[in-house]
Amino acid sequence: MLNHKSILITGGTGSFGKKFVGTVLQQYPDVKRLVIFSRDELKQFEMSQEFPASVHKGLRYFIGDVRDAERLKRACEGIDIIVHAAALKQVPTAEYNPTECIKTNVLGAENVINAALDCNVKQVVALSTDKAAAPINLYGATKLCSDKLFVAANNSKGSRNLKFSVVRYGNVMGSRGSVIPFFMKKRKDGVLPITHEQMTRFNITLEEGVNMVLWALENMWGGEIFVPKIPSYRIMELAEAIAPNCKTEVVGIRPGEKVHEEMITEADSLTTYDLGKYYAILPQRTVWALNDFVQHFSANLTTEGFKYNSGTNTEWLSVEQIRDLIKKYVDPHFAINS
Repeated sequence: MLNHKSILITGGTGSFGKKFVGTVLQQYPDVKRLVIFSRDELKQFEMSQEFPASVHKGLRYFIGDVRDAERLKRACEGIDIIVHAAALKQVPTAEYNPTECIKTNVLGAENVINAALDCNVKQVVALSTDKAAAPINLYGATKLCSDKLFVAANNSKGSRNLKFSVVRYGNVMGSRGSVIPFFMKKRKDGVLPITHEQMTRFNITLEEGVNMVLWALENMWGGEIFVPKIPSYRIMELAEAIAPNCKTEVVGIRPGEKVHEEMITEADSLTTYDLGKYYAILPQRTVWALNDFVQHFSANLTTEGFKYNSGTNTEWLSVEQIRDLIKKYVDPHFAINS
């Protein structure tokens, strides 16, 4: 699928970017070009030690910011596929610095769309977040706006052979800024800070996130927001899995934080289809025949009022399953008494 294609990934030095690059290089050895576009020269240098361009001939490290439309357009010359992973993601940081978050997450998204339109790109997949569904914080609101921009971009492509779609998923296990490495660090203090005892979260591994993007690239029609069917965990059971001998201290919900996360709202149910492994939230008006899409995927429209919420999920991770996942995906030396 990606062999002989040129791919650009924005935010390419992040947790997702590194996993995506490693997977593509392994599974598609004949990829023509793979451009890591990001603004941090140190992260690019460190990543180049792991994936040297001298070994992987099609690999390129391109310094730039999605806020810079001209630089982004230059990077997209000759590119077939864009995976848009660049974002300001920290909820408290976004609350304190709203304009900066808007510049990257909203205006940066618009720059990606315009670069794709101008540079003969064929496919764009943008990464979203569960916080974009019924957002209560600025980060979620900017990502919802970004999602809307990418979905609507399909209406502006004219005669171009170009598709825009979105992949939306929950907390990535072990990624930078996630609660698991935070708890693993804090257990040395003997006390784990808990924001709310009833809190739940969706859980997905980096590997699953990358595979979902690859699946979207192979199956997208344009305009979908793809949502994976993934398990939830309870924050207290996560604490039990990581540090059963530690005390817990309830410190209160942080600004912009929810008790339960949501990836599909009730309002979305009218245009949400069950594809089997994934859901697809479709736009009100598609640029292709809806009946053809339904038949192709053997898709089923969800019932009116359906919502996909981490607190009402039907699939849950047990304490033991959480420990197994941490050992497999976060820290192979993890032990509850370490």
